[in-house]
Amino acid sequence: MFFLQFDVPHAVIISNDGLVYLCDRSHNRIQVFQKDGKFIFEEFIAKNTSGLGSTWDIDFSHDPGQKFIYVADGTNQCVWMLERENLKTIGKFGRIGRYAGEFIWVHSIAVDSDGNIYTGEVYTGKRAQKFLLKQDS
Repeated sequence: MFFLQFDVPHAVIISNDGLVYLCDRSHNRIQVFQKDGKFIFEEFIAKNTSGLGSTWDIDFSHDPGQKFIYVADGTNQCVWMLERENLKTIGKFGRIGRYAGEFIWVHSIAVDSDGNIYTGEVYTGKRAQKFLLKQDS
């Protein structure tokens, strides 16, 4: 399989098991590598996103296996939730807007040890938000 060169490698994070996850923002994808640079696999996120792309920043859930990945998408103004083992999208939250839970240029994401998700917005967004995902009972 032919893999494109990076265009905008915008965020990089290393999992507890030593894999390197790279957001190639304008190609709308996450690529996974071993630390020695060997390519493992990739998955596109909102593949038809144009402009600045869909994969702006990335973080893992803080369970021991880091089962989930959260991806900030500053073009579609949402946070994508993925299964880490296969990068399949399992959900998303947020939409464009200035109210709580909405985004204007969501640019960064971080998850704390309690599972709270923090986002930062740039340009005209200029704020941070905190989210707590609740499990269905």
